[in-house]
Amino acid sequence: MDQHRSPLIVYANFFSDVAVSLAAHDVLTQWAGQAPRKIWLLRPGDALVTPVAPSETFHRYACGLLGVPYGSLTVMTAPAVEGLPMAEALDRSRLMDALFDLVAARPGAELLPIVLDASTAALARRLGVTVAPYGPGGPSASAVDAVHRLNTKTGFRALAAELGIRIPEGQVCKGHTLEATATAMLREYERVVVKPDRSAGGHGLCFLSRADTAPAPFRNESAGTWVVEERLDVVRSVSIQMHLDASGPRVVFSGEMRVQQGSYTGYVSPLAGSGGAVAAELERWGMALGGQLARSGYAGPYGVDAILAADGRLYATESNVRRTATTTTQFMAVRLARAAGLDAPAWLLGRRRTRAPHDFEDTVCLMERAGLSWPGDLAGRAAGVVLYEDAPSDGRTWRYAVLGSTRTAVFETEEALAAVMEFEEPQQA
Repeated sequence: MDQHRSPLIVYANFFSDVAVSLAAHDVLTQWAGQAPRKIWLLRPGDALVTPVAPSETFHRYACGLLGVPYGSLTVMTAPAVEGLPMAEALDRSRLMDALFDLVAARPGAELLPIVLDASTAALARRLGVTVAPYGPGGPSASAVDAVHRLNTKTGFRALAAELGIRIPEGQVCKGHTLEATATAMLREYERVVVKPDRSAGGHGLCFLSRADTAPAPFRNESAGTWVVEERLDVVRSVSIQMHLDASGPRVVFSGEMRVQQGSYTGYVSPLAGSGGAVAAELERWGMALGGQLARSGYAGPYGVDAILAADGRLYATESNVRRTATTTTQFMAVRLARAAGLDAPAWLLGRRRTRAPHDFEDTVCLMERAGLSWPGDLAGRAAGVVLYEDAPSDGRTWRYAVLGSTRTAVFETEEALAAVMEFEEPQQA
């Protein structure tokens, strides 16, 4: 970890037209609840520009685990404006002067966005700062275009075909032909999944089978682009996260996604069981995608999601050319583990509901009394829990991370946490 790097302005631009349309404001608002967790990326002198501010309790908790003084991290709240990307919302809310002041107080600062979109590149030029990890020249138009294109289902499918990356059988169509396309696909395949072209986190997915009378939900769709794919029998949902810089693409981590009804609910890393062969194929695909991104001028994080099907083969489902739900928490896991003397941690992310509501301080106390808090006695227990996200609004739907020396240790600690927190039984997919 470089202690001499430039100050960072972490720009939590969840309100962007890259992952989903800006018209899906409710979805973006829900996702923006993740923004306070970006505090795990900060070091003293850094700043977080966020549409949702971390609570003081969560802020102090994170600073305590990171070993940084409370008050050494600056948080600037930039409320969302419906239909606008975050950069334009800053203008509308008359916050640009405050942002200029924040930059002026950090000579040499770099802007670290969650996703590189056109409005963010323009904002960096206006502020006179570089976009991490780009140099003074900033990201090229082709890099911004690659991000916009490869965060779509159609963009990835087209490139996967060129690169020899295996994908499920499917058809691309426009909204006015969606019902006919789905009906035709169901004549060929027992089950299909219908995906909006620009979708993430399971948003907008619909699963159909021949037993359904008709794909009625799509009869009123007249706009947009859709993908209708064969729905394969899934054994495992996996992903690989990569990073691309001047030295080329490299693997950061791989793991298995926890999924319910097509929606992401958690993650486990590293892969286990037959994970060696799966990780190797994922790496080949990630390197191939990285080569294409390098030719576009892109630099930064990206990943490939895939499924291991019942036929024993791996199928890629999408690329994510941005920071995802796992990139920040993996960085946090490694940062905290190394500070505790553990170089290569196993880790998992979970999302579970408690039978009764808790507040943040009570939850921390529960974990401490049970001896589950990170880092605890690593020599004796070898794992601990981190509340990597702020308290949920309902007091019940908690996100947590478990870090440890082995997968076995983190799973055992998660079981102990479930008992202490009185989690409800997870819903079956």
